[in-house]
Amino acid sequence: MRATLVWVAAFAVMIVALPTRSFAQSGMWHPYSRKYDPHTVETVSGEVIAVQKIAYGRRGYYGIHLLLKTAQGEIAVHLGPGWFVNREPVKIMPHDVIEVTGSRVSYAGKPALIAAEVKKGDQILKLRTADGVPLWSRG
Repeated sequence: MRATLVWVAAFAVMIVALPTRSFAQSGMWHPYSRKYDPHTVETVSGEVIAVQKIAYGRRGYYGIHLLLKTAQGEIAVHLGPGWFVNREPVKIMPHDVIEVTGSRVSYAGKPALIAAEVKKGDQILKLRTADGVPLWSRG
């Protein structure tokens, strides 16, 4: 009986502690996703200076971040997990002029936007709902 309880407890810890594709940056499960605040949503436009892959977890997962040059200065824009962003038809490249709508947050002590939507010409890359729920977390 005691051995069974130990196995059940160990299994529960593994489910919570191990990052998986389904939980990585998904919905409100991921602490980073809780930073999105619908009350701080704004729209900025500018030229993409860089597209970066930011690694997270141990399984080779990464997030796509942009460095955007705006009239007010440079700002980091966090799009979402690479596996989601890369499968979308809208491709964001350096020197693209885009418009980003997202939640302004502080990340590593610097201002950033968690993007909900990116417009590139007449193309729209949708990443989150109006209340900030990531579209990649939908079942």
